[in-house]
Amino acid sequence: MYARRIDAILPAMRAPLNILYNFHWIEPGEAARSAQPYLGLRERFLVSNGIRGLINLRGAHPDWGWWRNEARTCRRNGIAHFDTPLNSRLLPTRAMLTVLLDAFDAAPRPFLIKCSGGQDRTSFAAALFVVHRHGWGAVEQARGQFRRLPYLHFPKPCQRWLAAFLDFAQAQAAGRPLGEWARHEYDPERLRTWLNAHDMAGSFENVFQAD
Repeated sequence: MYARRIDAILPAMRAPLNILYNFHWIEPGEAARSAQPYLGLRERFLVSNGIRGLINLRGAHPDWGWWRNEARTCRRNGIAHFDTPLNSRLLPTRAMLTVLLDAFDAAPRPFLIKCSGGQDRTSFAAALFVVHRHGWGAVEQARGQFRRLPYLHFPKPCQRWLAAFLDFAQAQAAGRPLGEWARHEYDPERLRTWLNAHDMAGSFENVFQAD
């Protein structure tokens, strides 16, 4: 009897590495979110969760040890690796959103979305994935990806645009799929104007500028 009770409890318990790396399922068995797995435990973390694709919101940084180790770990374990840069303070370009949406479509399941802390950029990308996957009828579910708990999303003033983006996108898309609108019509300058008009002029620093 005791063993059966333990077996019933264990699935509900979060593994220590999942707590350490702020890991949560967005869609169980399909998509998850987390912080950057440091401390040399990334391989165990990825493999133990059955991750087959990794969407890195920090972008490609081949000169940095964390990126080389991450890419090497993914190659060694047959995990597809996607670099999709976002900045939590800068409004994304259309190209940046297109790369992210393309990664959602191409990544083998289950895949992991991660940035540095798994709190801000990851909340934004996770919310976009929910709408991309389920349509605008799931926008409230998508907004839930910005909760303070359990995701630790405590945005600074210049990061408030992240959650507001869903309202802008839904209004601009006018019922069209997120991917169709973002790939062909999204304009960061229009987003800037919309934010300023909605008393959110200080919710971002600028539009992202490629090097």
